[in-house]
Amino acid sequence: MSDLGAGFGYLVKGQRWVARHGRWFGFGLLPGLVTLVVYAGALVGLGYGADDLVGWATPFADDWSSPWQGMLRTGLTALVFVFGLFLAVITFTAVTLLVGQPFYESLSEEVDRSEGGDVPESGLPFWRELWISARDSVRILLRVALYGIALFACGFTPVVGQTAVPAIGFCVSGYFLAEELTAVALQRRGMVLKDRLALLRGRRMLVLGFGVPLTLAFLIPVVAVFLMPGAVAGATLLARDLVDPAPAPDTEPGVGPGTAGDDAGAPAPRTWSA
Repeated sequence: MSDLGAGFGYLVKGQRWVARHGRWFGFGLLPGLVTLVVYAGALVGLGYGADDLVGWATPFADDWSSPWQGMLRTGLTALVFVFGLFLAVITFTAVTLLVGQPFYESLSEEVDRSEGGDVPESGLPFWRELWISARDSVRILLRVALYGIALFACGFTPVVGQTAVPAIGFCVSGYFLAEELTAVALQRRGMVLKDRLALLRGRRMLVLGFGVPLTLAFLIPVVAVFLMPGAVAGATLLARDLVDPAPAPDTEPGVGPGTAGDDAGAPAPRTWSA
């Protein structure tokens, strides 16, 4: 449970960072504003067309008597819209990060610089970084789509579909949302998608503590735009501590950071070939 609170703490720290650096906050707003306009139009269209889509997909219910036809189609319409929101939350971040690649790279580097130590750089040309980001985003979205289809199907289960399934959906959204955001900093450290996912799996509760509250906030598109710069900053702080955690205090004489007992055998992250 402590990791859940720590994960939320990184989200708060990121918002505080951009509040202290107003220029970077404004700089980070631009990609989100562009993406918001596109997504708002898509969700409005889904809201108007979901009932027609459900009616077209359920011709077998045309002759059903009231209230069964209405209950079926109203429930399915709600599920379609919720599924659309589920995908929008995940893809909004992916698309915004892709559109704002140079913006968020610069913001993440500035966070690293302000925290001291090295400021990692991938050393890859911009087009190569953009291609890697787009490719990894598609891979993440395919994973999310598979989860979404499974959860959508489970949504028809009485009681469970209205209670456990939405909760699991938010956890899935939060986890992959955190992956997308930390990728900005971890890609600069040369970590490929497989290693990033392995790193996050090792601290699931920490990742969920960061991603789930952000997912809930991102359900309101305007809020998502204003939280995005701080989310990138917070994800950079989270990535720093995941890759290079603060040393724990010695518990035995002669045992300290850097000795064979610390993280012995931990795999080194793989790097890209340019």
